[in-house]
Amino acid sequence: MQDEYRTVARAGVHETEVNRSRFLCALAPAGTEQEAQDFIAGIRKQHSDATHNCFAYVIGADAAVQRASDDGEPGGTAGVPMLQMLLRRDMRYVVAVVTRYYGGVKLGAGGLIRAYGGAVGEALDTLGTITRRRFRLATVTVDHQRAGKVQNDLRSSGREVRDVRYAEAVTIEIGLPDADVESFRAWLADATAGTAGFQLGGEAYGDA
Repeated sequence: MQDEYRTVARAGVHETEVNRSRFLCALAPAGTEQEAQDFIAGIRKQHSDATHNCFAYVIGADAAVQRASDDGEPGGTAGVPMLQMLLRRDMRYVVAVVTRYYGGVKLGAGGLIRAYGGAVGEALDTLGTITRRRFRLATVTVDHQRAGKVQNDLRSSGREVRDVRYAEAVTIEIGLPDADVESFRAWLADATAGTAGFQLGGEAYGDA
């Protein structure tokens, strides 16, 4: 698994104009290929009167799924430069749709490549990106007496507390960078006089 990746901070639209043609770049996070396709379908419906609705998306922290469409523009002048811009910026789990309203002036292949790639780049700059980092899920089990202090210590040290469940004991789910697992295990034993349980789980990604 990749240690980290970048994705778009939020969904949004950024508009640019090139030689009287309007280019509206809609960006959104997409956790799956289906989510990306649903987003594309929604934009196409919203802009059914547009000259073109070209798209590109990258799914997977390792960019395993990559798709692009020129939607009627000359081959390789729209979807591919959009996809290249996403990859150049290390973007993952993201979908981009550039809607073009033709303004009457032909741009030529080079102009189209610059316009579509540039629309995605400007939209990324405007909407912002976030970095998500890989971590291990872990479960801490502690008695009720110590639970409050352990939670406070976790939060004050910047640990991500994902869930807290109260039963006979208190179960606290946290996220840990791989490199911190052993030092955390030692800290927890020290902080709870060896009474806390600690169990490692799977891997996930969270905001860096």
